[in-house]
Amino acid sequence: MTAVTTSSPGSAPGSPALAYVHLGFGADAVDYEEAWQEQRRVHAARFADEIPDTCLLLEHPPVYTAGRRTADSERPLDGTPVVDVDRGGKITWHGPGQLVGYPILKLPRPVDVIAHVRRLEDALLRTCAEFGLETTRVEGRSGVWVLGDPVDQRPALGGLKLDFDPRLEDEEFDPRLNGPEYAPSNAGQRREDRKLAAIGVRIAKGVTMHGFSLNCNPDNTWFDRIVPCGIRDAGVTSLSEELGRDVPIAEVLPVVERHLRDVLEASVPLPRAV
Repeated sequence: MTAVTTSSPGSAPGSPALAYVHLGFGADAVDYEEAWQEQRRVHAARFADEIPDTCLLLEHPPVYTAGRRTADSERPLDGTPVVDVDRGGKITWHGPGQLVGYPILKLPRPVDVIAHVRRLEDALLRTCAEFGLETTRVEGRSGVWVLGDPVDQRPALGGLKLDFDPRLEDEEFDPRLNGPEYAPSNAGQRREDRKLAAIGVRIAKGVTMHGFSLNCNPDNTWFDRIVPCGIRDAGVTSLSEELGRDVPIAEVLPVVERHLRDVLEASVPLPRAV
């Protein structure tokens, strides 16, 4: 694994610089297990104060990863392998066209996990705004979202006008078995809420691991084999899909770095109130 490290200029007075490490993109995309091992190595070094706060940035070959709360009913039906990981959240997909970031930061204890997630969301919200895309948070659902139309203004599923959404009313309904009209990748056509960036973290010994994935120009049909993040009544999207043009990772990377620097270096993380 060849890593290129850059230090962020212009740090806020008194704050340590955030180091960026580019692990690999495109033809040099990094296998998930290899990147996970690198996270562990960097995590140990940060805990020992051998290195500053560090953000690993990379692209993965196609892989499904499942957080600790993933249910069997959310995994691929065709037996596609899934990597079970020690982060929070449920199942998701990583792959080409998706920018992945693993900020490995030392936080004061007791750690405020929610505040850490909100800071990552803030940086990604600012990134999307710079590209001219309006995004938001959704209460109870981490990540960055594009809101859909009000329910009564959305096109009817399957051409039929239904008084209920079977994904919410039928406990046995499985969107993985019910055709493209329910596919997560088609949420934009249905004018539903759709997730643009996912966040899943773990904090061990006061140091963060895992992080975010931002869909730039991926093939979102990979999400159709699973129930992404365990959410059945919404879908997924990308910058390219929402903006109507190709938005490659190379265009997004420096913008994400700048906003991560602005948010993470300007903030003063506080211990969680107890």
